[in-house]
Order: sequence, then structure tokens, then C-alpha cells
Amino acid sequence: MATAERQRTTAKEHEVSGPRPGSDEDRRELWVEEPARRRRLPDPVRTAAVRAVIIVALTLIQAMTAFLCALAGSWLSFPMVLSSVASTVVATWGVLDVWVTRQVWNQRHGVVSVPSSTARQLRRERRRARRQARTAARSEERIRRRGGTGQLSHP
Repeated sequence: MATAERQRTTAKEHEVSGPRPGSDEDRRELWVEEPARRRRLPDPVRTAAVRAVIIVALTLIQAMTAFLCALAGSWLSFPMVLSSVASTVVATWGVLDVWVTRQVWNQRHGVVSVPSSTARQLRRERRRARRQARTAARSEERIRRRGGTGQLSHP
């Protein structure tokens, strides 16, 4: 079918059936903002995760290189295998570092994703106790400044 015939056919279909999906009239925006489904990771956890991903990627590349060197019978295969074993240990440490950093963050800052979190309740109670202690300290300081005579108002 020639190009002119194709254009005429699509023009007739367009008149009959309306705009085709993907045409200019039915085009959506290229970038659509959607709200995040999950909260962003805390900075220390995100840093540890990025570090772990880079280490694991380099370890996989190194292991593949060691494998290919072994297949080729290269003298580099033995040192590459040894360094791949060491890199595997480092990669395992990197992944454990992410897990430990996340646990420490949750313990220090509480679990914020659950509204009835125990950590949040404990923080509220601690804040309330600190507020009451400050109020009591202020009132004692006021009494001391006045001479502690027990007067309720100024003379």
C-alpha cells in the first residue's frame, strides 16, 4: 500500500471512529507527578544503601571477570578469584551495614509509619514529664527569688 493511500485510509478512519489512541488529540503529558507510596529513607540509611549497591555491583563485575579469566585460562584468574572472595566479604558487610543502620535509626527515632507506635507514645510521655519538671523548677525558682516566705502575691 502506498503512503498516500495509507494517509487517506487513516484520515477516513479518523473521521468515522474519532481520534486514534496515541494521536495528537489523545496525547497525555510526558511527566505526571504521583504522590510517593512510601516515605523517603532517612539519610544515613540511604547513604549505606547506595554504598552497598555500588560495592555489590563491583563485586559482581569482579566475579564475572574472574570467571571469564578462568575460562580463558589466563594467569589473572587466580588473583581475581582471591580478590572476588575478599570482595564478597566486603559486600556482605555492606548489606549488613544497611540493615544495622536501619535498625539503629528506627530505635533512635521511633517507627513513624504506624500511628499507634509504642515509640511515639513513649516520646509523648517523656515530653510531658520534661514539661512538668520544667514547670515545677520554674515555680521553685520563683519562690526562691521571692525569699521563700510563702507569699502568694507581691507585697
